[in-house]
Amino acid sequence: MRAGELHRRAAVDVAADHARRSNAEPSPLLSRAPSAINVSLAINILPLRTEIKQRVPGSPTRYYSFKLEITFCVRGVISPALANCALDGLERLLKEKFPTSRPLPSLGGKSPCVNLIRYADDFIITGRTKELLEGEVKPLIEQFLRERGLELSPRKTVITHVEQGFDFLGQNVRKYPNGKLLIKPSKKNVKAFLVGIRKTIKAALGMSAADLIDWLNPKIRGWANYHRHVVSKHVFHRVDHAIFISLWQWARRRHQQKSPGWLKRKYFERQGHNNWRFFGEACDNDGKPRKVHLLLASRTPIQRHVKVKGEANPYNPAYETYFEKREADYMAATFRGTQTLRFLWKFQRGLCPVCSLRITRLTGWRLHYRVPRVLGGSTSAENRVLLHPECHDRVHRQGISASLPRLPERGVQGA
Repeated sequence: MRAGELHRRAAVDVAADHARRSNAEPSPLLSRAPSAINVSLAINILPLRTEIKQRVPGSPTRYYSFKLEITFCVRGVISPALANCALDGLERLLKEKFPTSRPLPSLGGKSPCVNLIRYADDFIITGRTKELLEGEVKPLIEQFLRERGLELSPRKTVITHVEQGFDFLGQNVRKYPNGKLLIKPSKKNVKAFLVGIRKTIKAALGMSAADLIDWLNPKIRGWANYHRHVVSKHVFHRVDHAIFISLWQWARRRHQQKSPGWLKRKYFERQGHNNWRFFGEACDNDGKPRKVHLLLASRTPIQRHVKVKGEANPYNPAYETYFEKREADYMAATFRGTQTLRFLWKFQRGLCPVCSLRITRLTGWRLHYRVPRVLGGSTSAENRVLLHPECHDRVHRQGISASLPRLPERGVQGA
């Protein structure tokens, strides 16, 4: 391809991209910031503008530069990666400028309590006082972003008290009068979720109950799993009730001449303590009829999230045991992960490959990769074994091989 043709195509692509974005709703990087003490700051980052030098194939000495505009799409895969590149170093800058061990005279000898919490292109910044955030933190951030071609949006830069609460990543963070700081699903997030559910139900007027359940279950499961780490149980019950109302209206529209008792018997049945569990009838792979039930958000167990260590690196061999333990804990809490652990336990016949003794719930266990992930080991079951916690430490400390033991003719039947 000649240089002129490359430059012309690049200009056409840029023009087409500008036309697409002019017809679509802008999607800037939105960063909302709370305060763990008493103040929070919300920051909006505009799209990043940069220059990319494209090398012309066949011309090793000639370079043509043209301007491209990189837009952070809300659902784009590239958005988190570009945001991490652009915002990398902000946390380090705040720690150097406002160390936790150095009190400030302007705060009466108290520490500034400036912290950054960031998830991809969303972040929050905390501070002790409103004056500190407005007078010192905000100018520092503006300078940091200006060097990277970014700027703050005055319309979306907000400073608010933590007792008033703020929304961040679809969840509301607020310190209540009783002194407790609670994180709950935000009202906007719940409303948007229910709006989508109602649209799905209204569009499925001609569908069977089983097909409608196949549409709704992934949405309910994904939304509930996202909020299962915070205070969500009460909200889950309200969402289940709202979905039930929409399903009852859907059934009434489908069968306008039928009585409520007939609708109840056709679409709802008793399951446990719930007398109104929505169900449908479908066929399995063998053609046999089976019942499918609607998932309930309130059935999702609340599990507190364990934060990953900031300095932990999955590609560093020093943290290999740390990430192995996190993965094992996660597998034990999921149905699919539990199936994998049971397979490994049965495959080893309940024996530890290092000491050839039984692995039980009392002894505990650790998940170990025979070929470390940092050395290219796979995540398949053939590369994973279950070890005693003590044997797992010996393997990493002494370099002992974790090959499968010689299994007896009759393995362990139970543990």
